[in-house]
Amino acid sequence: MRRRWLLLAVILSAPSGCDNVKWGGVDVRLQAPSLNARAVPDSAAAPEPEAALPPLPAGPVLLAGTREGDRATLTVVGEVRGDGLGALPTEEQAPGFLEHFTRTLLAPGTELVLFSEGVRVGRLTVSGTGTDSLSCHPRAMVTGVVELVPGASQAGRFLALTDSAARRRGWGSSRVPETAYDQRAGSIAMATEAIRQVGAAWPPSLVEARGDIQSFRMTDAAGPSVAATFLLGDRLAAAEPGAGAYSLFVMGTYEGGAYRTSYVGYRPFAEGKGAPRYFAHMDWDGDGDTEVLLEVFGARARWFASLGQRGGGWVQTFQDPCGTPEG
Repeated sequence: MRRRWLLLAVILSAPSGCDNVKWGGVDVRLQAPSLNARAVPDSAAAPEPEAALPPLPAGPVLLAGTREGDRATLTVVGEVRGDGLGALPTEEQAPGFLEHFTRTLLAPGTELVLFSEGVRVGRLTVSGTGTDSLSCHPRAMVTGVVELVPGASQAGRFLALTDSAARRRGWGSSRVPETAYDQRAGSIAMATEAIRQVGAAWPPSLVEARGDIQSFRMTDAAGPSVAATFLLGDRLAAAEPGAGAYSLFVMGTYEGGAYRTSYVGYRPFAEGKGAPRYFAHMDWDGDGDTEVLLEVFGARARWFASLGQRGGGWVQTFQDPCGTPEG
């Protein structure tokens, strides 16, 4: 049966000129990329990488980002290695690797498989590349037009894989869950318990201290989940914290009529700021267990971390090496 696609747009960026071509029976207009996109040179004309450069990732690469209208911007997170993630070499470690990696694996025309709420929902065709300057080190970034199945038309946050095996994963509808009273009340209850356990200072108001809350449903969980970040003396952004500030991240699943805490992350900013928030979830390594991606904010930059299931509980399984908490 032919799969119905929801084509959000057919304007694709290209590095030069303007022309009309045929693609899949649809008229496609090619035009110059935006100023924020950096065109990647044609691989045939590009110089050969230096022999000293580290090898390119052998496994799939995970990307994360958001959509605005018919286009999405995705940032490289890391390489999927076994049941975890691995960081890619930085420009400081291997000058020239970032350009070589982008030119070889993420050149214009590359198709990425998109996931939302843990299921495959579409694809992105790369039309431009650049560098994410908000990260704690230069990180490859791509932009492109997205195509989504009708059931994912409201999705705005995505994870993506470069691996061809991702195209064999099942399709699904992505209904972005709304945060209801039960989730909001559950996050407050989990934060109250966590503050007592870690001995943190009480904020004047837990409701006002809650900087982020996200509801989601993991495919391998019995009930809906919620994740929330609470901050004292700070905000959820790359900014300097105040005196005595801290962040508290809690995650839990609805069981037996209440939310049960499954993970707590507490960091007093005297040890260096590293305030996380839930970004997305999926089984990116294909082992049957869901992983959670966190976006973490330091005093001057942001980075990624991940949570995985080990021994019946949740633990941090990855943090970008450049994400050492900043003082």
